Amino acid sequence: MALINPYLHYNGNAEEAFNFYKSVFGGEFAMIARFKDLENPEQPFPEEEANKVMHIALPIGKTNVLMGSDVPNVLGKVNEQENRSKISISAESKEEADHLFNGLSAGGNVEMPIADSPWGSYFGMFRDKYGIEWMVDFDPKYNGQV
Repeated sequence: MALINPYLHYNGNAEEAFNFYKSVFGGEFAMIARFKDLENPEQPFPEEEANKVMHIALPIGKTNVLMGSDVPNVLGKVNEQENRSKISISAESKEEADHLFNGLSAGGNVEMPIADSPWGSYFGMFRDKYGIEWMVDFDPKYNGQV
């Protein structure tokens, strides 16, 4: 079966954001490439963009990978206040849900505090300090089947 992995874009702070995510999820980067790594002498990147992240990947859990990059200035700015799609995390316990919610929401804006929900799961939503929207859920009835 195909896997779905979120890919996030940043305005020059992808490495900072991914180091933050790594501090919460743990693990090591599977890849980090910079624009200078692909530089073509006929089309050099501006010096201020050469060290920006062209691609970064952080494995999470057994099969998921969170990926991202900085957007080169020539492509414009990412609107960090737009209503982007949310990244949904299915935790394996209430303790893990609390750890991820509290860690990732630090410095961000909590939209819905994590708590028991009317539909029976433990759920919360927030926008992190980098403008990325997250949902954290723990459903004790979930058995891995959709």
